[in-house]
Amino acid sequence: MQLPYYMWYEAVHTLLGPARALAGSTRGFYDNPLNPLSNSSLARSVTAACELFERTTRRYGKPDFGLPTTLVDGERVDVIERIVWRKPFCNLIHFDRSLGELRPRQPKLLIVAPMSGHYATLLRGTVEAFLPSHEVFITDWVDARIVPTSEGTFDLDDYIDYVIEMLHLLGPDVHVMAVCQPSVPVIAAIARMEAEDDAHAPRSMTLMGGPIDTRVSPTQVNQLAQKRGIDWFKRHCIVKVPFPNPGFMRSVYPGFLQLAGFMAMNIDRHLEAHGEMFKHLIEGDGDSAEKHRDFYDEYLAVMDLTAEFYLQTVDTVFVKHSLPKGEMMHRDLPVDLAAIRRVALMTVEGEKDDISGVGQTEAAHRLCPNIPEAMRVHWCQPKVGHYGVFNGSRFRKEIAPRIAQFIAANDGRKPAANSNRSATVARLGERQLVSRPAAE
Repeated sequence: MQLPYYMWYEAVHTLLGPARALAGSTRGFYDNPLNPLSNSSLARSVTAACELFERTTRRYGKPDFGLPTTLVDGERVDVIERIVWRKPFCNLIHFDRSLGELRPRQPKLLIVAPMSGHYATLLRGTVEAFLPSHEVFITDWVDARIVPTSEGTFDLDDYIDYVIEMLHLLGPDVHVMAVCQPSVPVIAAIARMEAEDDAHAPRSMTLMGGPIDTRVSPTQVNQLAQKRGIDWFKRHCIVKVPFPNPGFMRSVYPGFLQLAGFMAMNIDRHLEAHGEMFKHLIEGDGDSAEKHRDFYDEYLAVMDLTAEFYLQTVDTVFVKHSLPKGEMMHRDLPVDLAAIRRVALMTVEGEKDDISGVGQTEAAHRLCPNIPEAMRVHWCQPKVGHYGVFNGSRFRKEIAPRIAQFIAANDGRKPAANSNRSATVARLGERQLVSRPAAE
């Protein structure tokens, strides 16, 4: 039975419209510099309360990447977003930099953004970090709420097909980076390409905070899937898109439900953050308040997923553990990770990741035994959670340079024979973290 979550969500949003309008008007009145009360503590308290009310009840649209320029070799150049490949459920964006023809070639990087409720712009910082030194492409997944049912369905098999098509488009000199959820379909796509001896297989893949084997260090998310089972998710998480959305009557897993789950996992942290914003607004600390706005403008912007993709992913990855058990199929063909031989592999994890536990992504090395040792790297970043794996200061200073080094080491190289080069081992608490250097 379909539960009316979406209708209630739409109804509440509509009913709160007048209250949001009133809050906006009140804030404008007390914040007006012509109002003699605007600098009083009362006015600052009222405007802060009105802003928080409006922000917590609004619907956030898809953000922009907002990366008009970048620095390449110390020179500021323009960046233009171009859609170079288009499908009903995904667009491939190329960040085209205005480079001179005489500049040396830079590695081509395909960033596969997660299709897990947020827009690809959540990886704005990831894109920004690689723009100066790489030719960057990113998957821009489309909100299922706006895709008409006439466009058909989209499931995990389609996702893998999309990845293969994009790799064919970009050519064999591309490197692919999968952030979180797409780690599974990306490595599955590459396994199928290697099994077919596909000449367009990428030169390397970087898997970041991905659920390759969720039996390792299971998190609250993993345990919920195991406890509930796929039938529970079908009954409680799948709804029809209501009128007048373009995707009317499409079965989806709504983004607001996914967001509610993430918020509930760290509700104290989110309440504290909003309380801090209220205090900053009263104190006139505009910089701190703006940082809060920027983060939540991105975090609260969510998109719907097709029901078939969501359910197949939950069942395959979190309930049955099909990939690490060697039982995953793609359109009736086996996904055999042992077939991967020519594609270098780097895995990145966060020490405090509460979404994909430490060891879940590193498991890819165990499952891909035929990748030469010299073409493997693993890095576990201390003191970061799930978001910090692909964004933030530690990502920019410590993770991104390692990924860039790994890509450079495998750009244009031919697969080497197995190497017995020793691993670099660092101890972090009770766990040993292995960083295997790539070939020179």
